[in-house]
Amino acid sequence: MKLLFDFTVDKAAQKVFITREFDAPQHLVWEAFTNAALLDQWTAPAPFTARTKYMNFEVGGKRFYAMVSPDGTEMWALQTYTSITPITNFKMFNAFADKDENPQLPGSAWDYTFSEQEGITKVIITIYNESLERMERMIAMGFKEGFMATINQLENLLGTLKK
Repeated sequence: MKLLFDFTVDKAAQKVFITREFDAPQHLVWEAFTNAALLDQWTAPAPFTARTKYMNFEVGGKRFYAMVSPDGTEMWALQTYTSITPITNFKMFNAFADKDENPQLPGSAWDYTFSEQEGITKVIITIYNESLERMERMIAMGFKEGFMATINQLENLLGTLKK
């Protein structure tokens, strides 16, 4: 089965548009995007790992986590949830941070929409970067390749959760 994957960068709008389908029910895909224990299993491209220090998935709540390199170097990010419509949409503001939770602005606003049709869940992600320079730096750092790697890890995780 061929599942949709589209990754488009619109520099003029300072946005990245990602659409990805998963062969899994919507409630499982939603859980994988909103549960810290599951997020830690797929949100860092191997050989990096993700480690959530804390997560409070509610409007105004935050996830503070690190991507940890094989040598133990931590790269922190702080996400603040700005809107949640259970199982269909959530929005958050994402910024890199230091280990003491001080955000490194500018950041980016992420909008996730989930829908299911005939057992296939579609996730549409729109990322608005507050500055073109930040977006270009993310792209240059390999954001697309890293994101694609994490999405493949998510697909494998969903396969085990469906059983």
